[in-house]
Amino acid sequence: MSEPDRLEGKVAVVTGASTGIGKSIALALADRGASVALASRREGLLRELATRIEDAGGAALAHRADVTVLDDVRSLVDACSERFGRIDILVNNAGIMPLSPLSEARIEDWKRMVDVNVTGVLSCIAAVLPGMIERGSGHVVNIGSLAGRRPFPGGTIYAATKFAVRALSWGMHLELGASHGIRVTDIQPGFVATDLLEGVPDAETRAAWERAWAERRTLQPEDVARAVLFALTSPEHVSVSEVLVRPVDQPT
Repeated sequence: MSEPDRLEGKVAVVTGASTGIGKSIALALADRGASVALASRREGLLRELATRIEDAGGAALAHRADVTVLDDVRSLVDACSERFGRIDILVNNAGIMPLSPLSEARIEDWKRMVDVNVTGVLSCIAAVLPGMIERGSGHVVNIGSLAGRRPFPGGTIYAATKFAVRALSWGMHLELGASHGIRVTDIQPGFVATDLLEGVPDAETRAAWERAWAERRTLQPEDVARAVLFALTSPEHVSVSEVLVRPVDQPT
């Protein structure tokens, strides 16, 4: 592997790292030589992942954190900085997708999506930004969605949160790129084979998704991790602003 593809000396924080996309991203970063701070609410799974990374010769820190709790986010950043000295990369991956029709007015689900998918992202950015600005470098990767380009029935509020992430990522580049040397990437996956659908409270919506994808090929978490690596390993003067990646079998 050529030197530009490596991430030795870099320190990354990955939220939602216990399973799925976050886990694959963490493994990919560690494989490229980065030290990785793993965050999610499921501490047991984080510790298993940290052990796996360290057994393979990498460096990892498992830290339980709920991104909707500001004190948790600050504690995560403090622990990572104490262990590894700084934070070069933030991967905002934590997210939820409790899909349901608007007509059901599941307001608590709507609020939770905004709390995790938007406010949680903002809290993590706010926590790492002072250090990145001080060093004049850093890379924030926001895991958005194809839904951030177009809504879909049952996913209107989810799409709204991902539209917010897309607008946030664009604005961050304008404010932080040339002025502070901070790169920002919005990764926009289509349908990925993860456990995200397990959080869909509406049985009919969940069943419709399962039927629609029964015979189709989905993205795998590793496919999203490759997109993240592409952005992170691009030359320092290159800002990969958006990466849209979706299954060949996704018709929309």
